[in-house]
Amino acid sequence: MMLKKGQSLELFFIDGKPEGMLTAEVFNWTGHVLMTPHTQLSTALKRTEAGYTGVYLLLGEDDTGFLAYIGEGEEINARIKSHDTAKDWWTTAILITTAGNNLNKAHVKYLESRLVEEARRIGKVALENGNTPPHPSLSEAARANILDYILMVLPALRINSFLPHTRPQSGQAATAKAEADKDAVIFELHTPKHGIHATARLEAGEFVVQTGSKASLTWRGKGTEETGYALLLSELRKTGVLAEQNGLCLFTEHTAFKSPSAAAAVVNGRPANGTIEWKFANGKTYKEWEADKLAQDGIGGDS
Repeated sequence: MMLKKGQSLELFFIDGKPEGMLTAEVFNWTGHVLMTPHTQLSTALKRTEAGYTGVYLLLGEDDTGFLAYIGEGEEINARIKSHDTAKDWWTTAILITTAGNNLNKAHVKYLESRLVEEARRIGKVALENGNTPPHPSLSEAARANILDYILMVLPALRINSFLPHTRPQSGQAATAKAEADKDAVIFELHTPKHGIHATARLEAGEFVVQTGSKASLTWRGKGTEETGYALLLSELRKTGVLAEQNGLCLFTEHTAFKSPSAAAAVVNGRPANGTIEWKFANGKTYKEWEADKLAQDGIGGDS
């Protein structure tokens, strides 16, 4: 993703309810995103932008898990309407257009192809699409940053199908990371009984478990088999981020988590308090380190 500077995202809840229709726009980007629940489809498709040329996502789940369909059209309301009876599994639709309706057929075919490609590469959601559509011929100027903006906006709407867990390092990024390594904060998690040993670091607000870390092969938390962290462990195994080796799972790539507890739960295969289980080599816990850091920065404590 090429967007590096801070961005301002404006969300507008059309009927004043967060669970209803909303629009999303980014300052200095002509793109327009409309998100609607299936129950408000009729109202959404009457909106002006729904008649524009664009791409759309249908999101939901079936008996096997999360499911998505990615499409494009010159009048996307007509395309979505044609899906309404044939695809009864979806619960949310995302319509991506531009404020001036200045996308053409080549633009949206390119975006459809790239979004399908990204979804399949990341592997978080099954696609009802057939083959990945070919990339149409499109100049660099025509592509601009529209895909980058889309991939930035979707996670802000809690659509995480295009947000990879892994954080690959190559080229210039690897060089920059090597420089940062000198002052890196490294945490470790040991569970000797099960042969588990993992290392992690904080990177740009994420808790990143390092390649080569050893984790539990299966979820061992009784009564919590259907919780989010249990499902995440299964997902990481399915996508190859965790590979079986000698009765354990091995992290094949640097993998980002939203919190130390999320990382600890996946590593241990059970619910875990990551702020206590992740420690420095000297035994200091993440919780203690964080408290010390806040105190050094003059934050918290008695007044």
